[in-house]
Amino acid sequence: MLNSLMQTDESTIKNMGNKAFDPHNWVDQYADYLYNYASLRTNDQEMARDLVQETFLAALERKDKFEARSTEKTWLTSILKNKIVDVYRSRSSGFLKQMELVDGEDTDFFDHDDGHWNDQHRPAKLGIEQSDALENKEFQRILQACMKKLPSLWMSVFTMKHIDEESTEIICRELKVSASNFWVIIHRTKVNLRSCLQKNWIN
Repeated sequence: MLNSLMQTDESTIKNMGNKAFDPHNWVDQYADYLYNYASLRTNDQEMARDLVQETFLAALERKDKFEARSTEKTWLTSILKNKIVDVYRSRSSGFLKQMELVDGEDTDFFDHDDGHWNDQHRPAKLGIEQSDALENKEFQRILQACMKKLPSLWMSVFTMKHIDEESTEIICRELKVSASNFWVIIHRTKVNLRSCLQKNWIN
């Protein structure tokens, strides 16, 4: 299906005026990378495939805006990233209305300045302290399973913060979350993930 999306006629490509811009090669060169990028951030393989297709279509529609200031890969990733944020917004829509914030709940687990664990609440070692821990396929499988159990908004906030390393300001603006709600979500997410990992990860 992805290949069928790339069937632009030769005159269209020639009129782009940029030899580096070649949609015919997008599937072979970037599909796997974009799929893995989307899959990691949505935890949904089917959605990841759909987002990659939508990204290629959107890129073709915006071909005149490509000015070669970045590589094709960077440009396509930027389009995909925006689509993923739209998914986050859609998933989290209405969730904040259901979220009851209890003053002080969970807030003593973390330092509000940097979000790191306070010493007295630091989690026990999970056996993933080796340098290649995050490359461990079994751990990745368990982590993905644990993240899938999170409420949609929590997963969106956590992913943007700890996978994309976005600033708190950007996350709050993109997901329409207040700063206080952001910290509570981060705290509760860490507590839930810690509990899930400690229960399912065997040293």
